[in-house]
Amino acid sequence: MKKRNWARRGAEILCLILLLGSARGDAQEPDVPALNAHAAVLIDGASGRLLYGYNEHRQLPMDSTTKVMTALLALEGCSLQETVTASKRASGVPGTSIYLREGEQLTMEEMLLGLMLRSGNDAAVAIAEHVSGSVEAFAEKMNERAQELGAQANFITPNGLDAGGHSISALGLALVARQAMTLPDFRRIVGTQR
Repeated sequence: MKKRNWARRGAEILCLILLLGSARGDAQEPDVPALNAHAAVLIDGASGRLLYGYNEHRQLPMDSTTKVMTALLALEGCSLQETVTASKRASGVPGTSIYLREGEQLTMEEMLLGLMLRSGNDAAVAIAEHVSGSVEAFAEKMNERAQELGAQANFITPNGLDAGGHSISALGLALVARQAMTLPDFRRIVGTQR
């Protein structure tokens, strides 16, 4: 029972405040904590109800937080034991990486660990291609799922690498994270320390 409560508390904590962007210079209301962001939300982890919002609908770049949606779709549509093969495209992705080689095979679980713990941009592409056949088809699936969750988003990549228009609102990101935290395997993966 304690583990279950801790997992729920973890979901609430994850969804408490998701900050996007950088410094915000205007004055804060006296009873609102000082924020250093372009947008922020506080939602109830159990219901998803908005408790506090600042520019919560403003579309902003989402960078590596994109990977939460990538993991969500992989966990909703695949077995952790499925074999994922890295393509040439996946092996050549810049930025943070788990250093996949073309043709290298890992289980979906190993790819998700690389995605969420190492922020593997290459793992994101391999997962996207495995789930949907291409990055572009996966992005369509990401946008469909975001819409189902009530999240304002425009996904273009599975990893958040710079792509014009790749964006989400703070509220949208919180709703995606909230849904991901309902999955025991997601909570276990993001709670892995080594």
